[in-house]
Amino acid sequence: METLDEQGSKSARLTLEIWHPDCWTLEVTEGEDTGLIAHTVSNGTDGRVKGHFTAYGESAAAVESLVEATRQSPLTSSVSEMQRRYEFEHHGLTSGYTTKELFVEYDPSNTISDGLLGQGFIQDAPVRVRDGLEYWSVFVEQANRDELHDRLNVIREEYDADISVTKIYSHETRTQDVPRRVDALSERQREIYELACEQGYYTWPRECTTRELADAAGIAKTTLLEHLRKAEAKLLNPEPVDSPRSL
Repeated sequence: METLDEQGSKSARLTLEIWHPDCWTLEVTEGEDTGLIAHTVSNGTDGRVKGHFTAYGESAAAVESLVEATRQSPLTSSVSEMQRRYEFEHHGLTSGYTTKELFVEYDPSNTISDGLLGQGFIQDAPVRVRDGLEYWSVFVEQANRDELHDRLNVIREEYDADISVTKIYSHETRTQDVPRRVDALSERQREIYELACEQGYYTWPRECTTRELADAAGIAKTTLLEHLRKAEAKLLNPEPVDSPRSL
């Protein structure tokens, strides 16, 4: 199995766990049972940026509390709710949650995206924010372990940031890994996951509720959610190919 060793230079994908000061997404999610998914960001004419986010939580009240905290944050300029649903790739990231789509305007100097891009880390997926931490999936070309370590240290010092690497995949291993993820499911997890797909549980908007899916499977709702979340964890977060913490 190929790894990103100290001698060889390979294209790689990393998952970064990041904290940095003066970030509204980190402040409004810290200590809350809610989260945000950052989809796209566009530049405004006044030097600010407007980002598209999905706010999610266990209940409508929890999501509304998150939206209100976002409005009250001194680090945001405006918050508007979207009427339409956003069709994004990673349905499993918010399955089982109440969600709301937001446009949020804020100062780009309080984000770390330019620092990542400046060191060659290219965003590879929507950014997840929960428990006061950001989770970035990034792609980097032709860098060995020492080079990655140095690049991350530049960002840490420039932004006074805490950055941990939670996963590293060589490009080759990542692309070859996809078929094996389904094989990692237990027989029961695969049955429930396939039933969910057949019943339209992962379409947007959903074609069946969690209760309806549990009834179709003949099991309790809590048991259904346990099977689905374990299956989703295996499908979305396969085991890394080497130890990441040394970076």
